[in-house]
Amino acid sequence: MSYNHYQSQPSSYRPTVAGASGPVQPGESRFIDQPVQAPVHLQAAPATAPMSSPAVTWLAVVVVGLVALVFLSILALMGASIGPEAAFLCAVLALIPLAIVLCAVRWIDRWEPEPRLAMLFAFLWGAGASVAMALLVDLIVQVSSVVFDVETGEFVGAVFQAPVVEEMSKGLGILVVVLVWRKTFDGVVDGLVYGITIAAGFAFTENILYFGEAYLAADASLTTTFVMRGLLSPFAHAMFTACTGFAVGFAASRGGGVRVLGYFLAGLSVAILLHALWNGSTYIDFFLLYVVVQMPLFALSIFIVFYVRQRERMLTERRLGEYAAVGWFTPEEVWLLATRPGRRQARAWARGRGGQKQRLMGQLIRDSTRLAYTRQRIATGRDMASSVALERELLGRVTGVRAELAAG
Repeated sequence: MSYNHYQSQPSSYRPTVAGASGPVQPGESRFIDQPVQAPVHLQAAPATAPMSSPAVTWLAVVVVGLVALVFLSILALMGASIGPEAAFLCAVLALIPLAIVLCAVRWIDRWEPEPRLAMLFAFLWGAGASVAMALLVDLIVQVSSVVFDVETGEFVGAVFQAPVVEEMSKGLGILVVVLVWRKTFDGVVDGLVYGITIAAGFAFTENILYFGEAYLAADASLTTTFVMRGLLSPFAHAMFTACTGFAVGFAASRGGGVRVLGYFLAGLSVAILLHALWNGSTYIDFFLLYVVVQMPLFALSIFIVFYVRQRERMLTERRLGEYAAVGWFTPEEVWLLATRPGRRQARAWARGRGGQKQRLMGQLIRDSTRLAYTRQRIATGRDMASSVALERELLGRVTGVRAELAAG
């Protein structure tokens, strides 16, 4: 069987494939059709080992179910507050900025996609649990101001109370993800993905509330509110909570453990500061601060995302290269699985051979990427016992999928 469909591989690439008859020449591929013999001490790794225990899966399902109930309760409360018709219209409008942010999340998360259940939890936490906490604190403050005859004022609420309460409530969701899905929470990119997704959920529900208030005002304020919140600043909440996610992800990449809490507080402090600056701009000169402060911060955020994505790709290539050094992959396979051009070629080859090959190739890419991050956790001494066990599972799965791709 021949796999000579990777003609665009750089001509400077001259890997030597273990067990083959010499250097791989330009345009030639020995991907999968001459699989490398695995090291003897790991050949018994099961090819279809479970990726998580039933207890962890059920815990994840229960957690998602709970936050879903909270979200539905919040929706019901909004419907009763502003009316079903207004709530529906405003929810449709709120879907527009939500779609913009989630498209960005999908792009950021393309290299090593997070579990769908975890992503659903992140959105529901932001849209339900975080909003519920913020509303509860706001209610407590209002009651306290009446009981103790203390008026905090709109400025204090917007610039001090809201940033602290909202960023804390959103940040707690990131910590829950770390606890429940710790085996897949690997680094900065994951922290950004979960932080932005939680923020997107929070902004979705908050936008419904703001749009609803403007709708009930029966003037042109709905259009203004939609433009300001939905089009000019759809990434506002995402930028704030991304700071917390970045910090937690950085701690996870360094081994996790107790240090996560310290990094969480540091990232949370930056998120609160940016949120307070954003809210305070409405009392000074919104458009001036938008151009002078927010736009540069947004540009910096884009640069950081590009940078960490590149680091993620380089980490995958480096760690898979370590497996290639002991015979689990050929050097060419590392190029195909750990670079963007290589992945495009691998997927194109699979597409030309039908749905089954496409599915297997997608699984091989996902499992190999997961394997690289598992190796990173082992290298940093994080959760060693379970990481070593997961490494064996993934090596078995990769071996099995490669065999299936080579068959027929």
